[in-house]
Amino acid sequence: MHTDLVAALDIGGTKIAGALVDGHGRILLRAQRPTPAQQDGDTVMGAVTGVLGELTASPLWGEARAVGIGSAGPVDASAGTVSPVNVPGWRGFPLVERVRATTGDLPVQLIGDGVAITAAEHWQGAARGHDNALCMVVSTGVGGGLVLNGRLHPGPTGNAGHIGHVCVELDGDPCACGSRGCVERIASGPNIARRALDNGWRPGPDGDTSAAAVAAAAREGDPVAVASFERAARALAAGIAATATLVEIDIAVVGGGVGKAGEILFTPLRKALTDYATLSFVQRLTVVPAQMGTDAGLVGAAAAALTAGAGERVAGG
Repeated sequence: MHTDLVAALDIGGTKIAGALVDGHGRILLRAQRPTPAQQDGDTVMGAVTGVLGELTASPLWGEARAVGIGSAGPVDASAGTVSPVNVPGWRGFPLVERVRATTGDLPVQLIGDGVAITAAEHWQGAARGHDNALCMVVSTGVGGGLVLNGRLHPGPTGNAGHIGHVCVELDGDPCACGSRGCVERIASGPNIARRALDNGWRPGPDGDTSAAAVAAAAREGDPVAVASFERAARALAAGIAATATLVEIDIAVVGGGVGKAGEILFTPLRKALTDYATLSFVQRLTVVPAQMGTDAGLVGAAAAALTAGAGERVAGG
């Protein structure tokens, strides 16, 4: 009998993943469907319902006591709605209400995907044992979440810690969010690649223009590729240092596709951090790679459901 079993959903622009997860963070059953991101809202919800249908068909379902959702955002946990930038059919979509109706009125906990990954890293990953942490996802976009005083801190709407839209360059390029000079505009994968191409980097025979290809070129010593990653690292360092100064975190965990670049990113990031984290109470701040991998969103959504409230301590934290 799994008395602490919960359902988890990880909703993004590419895939909708679901799982049944126990109180130790073990995934007992998985389901997944592509996100029909360019379709209307009901079609997208149909994919969510399909994933939930696979979970509810399991003999284990009767033991599930709650549902946790980590969704691309913005989300509004107080209203139970989501408006993912990359899913245009969902604007103020009543996701919590629809999921609750599908799952027999189980309690539903909604958080942003960056907050979900933070919950996972604090529960099982690189931030385990740290009471004050920032966890970041640096990929197509830049997101994040906070742990403060040993507790997940999603904020009133579930978006707290969204470091990607902290301004680090006052007169910088316009960002898709409407501001300028955001961390995301400088440090996300597409912007690393764009900057490298704009400055003369050219892909290899395979034509790959992704940030991963720029990282490979940087490892080979290409100066333009190296410079593009160094610029991203400085933007990340400035955002991390600002966060640490504001709320006194002692560790920053960096994951996502760009985080997989390894020391091409982390060496200049740690060096730049010494230029920005200068006050005595932030000088011991450390930056480490994420550990949870592709299951982080599901495990973090499950952690949110297990705590059954934004003010509770993350399970096992």
